[in-house]
Amino acid sequence: MSHENRLTHRTSAQEGDRERPRSAAAGALASPWTLRLVVAGLVLIALNLRPAVSGLGPMLAEVRDGLGMSGTVAGLLTSMPALCFAVFGGVAPRLARRYGPTAVVLAGMAAVTAGLALRPLAGGTGVFLLTSALALAGIAVSNVLMPVIVKRWFPDRVGSMTGLYSMSLALGTSAAAALTVPAASALGGSWRAGLGLWAVLGALALLPWTAVLLRSRRPAPGPAVVPPAGASEGATPQDTPAGPPPRITRSATAWALGAFFGFQATAAYVTLGWLPQIFRDAGLPAGTAGLLLAVTMGLGIPLSFVLPRVAARLSHQGPLVVVLGLCGLGGYAGLWLAPAAGAWAWVLLLGVSNCAFPLVLTMIGMRARTSAGVAGLSAFVQSTGYLISIPGPLLVGALHDSTGGWQAPLLLMASLMTVQILVGVVAGRDRCIEDGD
Repeated sequence: MSHENRLTHRTSAQEGDRERPRSAAAGALASPWTLRLVVAGLVLIALNLRPAVSGLGPMLAEVRDGLGMSGTVAGLLTSMPALCFAVFGGVAPRLARRYGPTAVVLAGMAAVTAGLALRPLAGGTGVFLLTSALALAGIAVSNVLMPVIVKRWFPDRVGSMTGLYSMSLALGTSAAAALTVPAASALGGSWRAGLGLWAVLGALALLPWTAVLLRSRRPAPGPAVVPPAGASEGATPQDTPAGPPPRITRSATAWALGAFFGFQATAAYVTLGWLPQIFRDAGLPAGTAGLLLAVTMGLGIPLSFVLPRVAARLSHQGPLVVVLGLCGLGGYAGLWLAPAAGAWAWVLLLGVSNCAFPLVLTMIGMRARTSAGVAGLSAFVQSTGYLISIPGPLLVGALHDSTGGWQAPLLLMASLMTVQILVGVVAGRDRCIEDGD
């Protein structure tokens, strides 16, 4: 049985399906128009999951000058995504159980929009950090619930739908990196205008999810029977797994996934926060540095669509982990030896390496058999992973300040990438948390 078929399970009636309480799998009874709205909503949410971060990197120097921000606070700012994702992502499953995943995702997008709109109005560092945290909190709950939404509405298309929103996430990341500086210049040269522009994209994401929430709360036509919690699609009562839910904290697979997620997130946020500055310190202008970052993130657009589909067909994702890690090591070596001369080659290598993110998202969906299992595993992996990643950007900033160069930070990143490969190979084994390991 293939991995995608093995993931075809009905959502537990107790897992927050309040929008359609009589349906165990929302996609099974949803109208074609509702499913189209969900697809549009997935794409728009994914487009909004990184501009708050990737749009800031190319203009970090201007923001620091405008707010009088120290290097330590700038390092804190680059670590904030990981901190907020760990703290707020951990409560997402509880909120989804109480209010339903659709309502929580809609509220998350409202927080993103408000944070991005208010952040440019900040007159000091404190307000800037608080409004950034608001946007990042909204992103955090959406990060965790995206695999749940996919499994809930498209249980038989986990790989392809994960690829779609991963590709859209990469597109949003790349667009913000490439367009924030030109947009700021076109709007009078103010970093405030360049950063605030992305609130418009957040507002657009509210439209389809509002419609999905309203449509999914309509009574389902005809009688519906809720199968027992954890029942597979098409399963008889005898097929329903018995026993208590798996204890994720006792699963070696879950811990390996959390560590792999943490190290890939470290690499991603160091890239987002510091790669443009590495190129600027090597003598490249701000616009070129932003374009190079955009290429790094833009490479994930096609790869993020293809990689989950490939990973879902493999019995062990370890070989993919190794290939992506070796590309990252090559990129760091290039930045050490010739950051400006070989800039385009290094960003291509780092762009491939950053596709560890859609890979780990796919593995989350493959390492649990039920939607409840995916929700719990997603929250555990992302919260654990983002906690692991918090020190990375801070250490990079501190090492750069203390040494005056980028060699020590790059050596640190190469060491972490090596560990990422090792734990990723363990996480890629063909196991589910329900099996025990």
